[in-house]
This record gives sequence, structure tokens and C-alpha cells, in this order.
Amino acid sequence: MLVHVMDETEFWELVDTAREAAEGDPDEQADLLVERLLGLDPDSVLDFARHFEARYNRAYTWDLWGAAWILLDGASDDAFDYFRCWLIGQGRDVYEHAVHDPDQLAELLTDFDDEVDGDGEELGYAADEAYEQLTGTDAPDLGIPPAPPEPTGTPIDFENQKVLAERFPRLWERFAD
Repeated sequence: MLVHVMDETEFWELVDTAREAAEGDPDEQADLLVERLLGLDPDSVLDFARHFEARYNRAYTWDLWGAAWILLDGASDDAFDYFRCWLIGQGRDVYEHAVHDPDQLAELLTDFDDEVDGDGEELGYAADEAYEQLTGTDAPDLGIPPAPPEPTGTPIDFENQKVLAERFPRLWERFAD
């Protein structure tokens, strides 16, 4: 029997079609993603979860946390976790550019409402929810390396506005209060 493994393109297509259908609402996007994942077999849902988790871990950087801090006017550990889920939900182009250079978010985001945007907590649970509905059990360990205990890169003093303005000049100019 041939086993299909979800590739990166399929992963991003699921993310993008759900975002477009939800018109950018992260909670609605999560609901639509669960619906779409329910149309797949459990192994494909786990493949999706692995893609999501790998990108979530890759986005665990000081620079992205600094960008989230500016966009959200402060970002706790949990808020940064949900921001990383939201960032994945923005699709491959925004995600890849932001991971490479978070200051590019100033150009990549047409608008940003910190009441709605930046919190993709529910997106982070979509694969688990779909897997549980399909199988009646919790998703097994995904078998991918965990995130590092600390974000990668150079730590940033988030309380120092001068440091943030220098490190993220475009984001600071556009989004800092």
C-alpha cells in the first residue's frame, strides 16, 4: 500500500485556503482548518501537525518576539506562542519573510488590529482537534525535536524602546504607540 505523506506545499495550501475563506479571522480560520483536516485520514492530519509544529518551533526567535512585542504592545510568553500560530496562519510568504527578517512585517501586513490579529491560539489546536474527532484518541507524539528552551538569536530588552526602535525601525515607525 502506498502511503501519502503531506508535503510543504499541501500544508500551506490548507493554511491559505482556510485563511482566505475566513477573511483573515484567526478563530474562523481555525474552525475551517479543522473542517478541512476532517476530510483527510488521521496520518495526513499528523503530517499537517508536524509541519505546523516545525514552523512553530522555527519561529521561536528573539527577533520575532520583538516584532510581536511592538505589534501587540507587549507580548507575554503565551501571547508570543499564540502570535507564532497566527504568523503561520498568515501563509508561507508572510511566514518565511517574517522568520528571515521580522521588520519586514511592517510591509507584509496591510493592516493589523491587535484586538483580532496576532492571536492564533486556536490554529495551534486545529490538528489535535481534527485528529481527536477522527480517531477518538489524542494525537500521539509527533516525533519532532522540541523547541529550544530559550528563543534563538540575540536576547532583546523589550522594555527598552530605543533598542526596539533601532532593531525594528519599520515596525516601530508604523506600529509603536
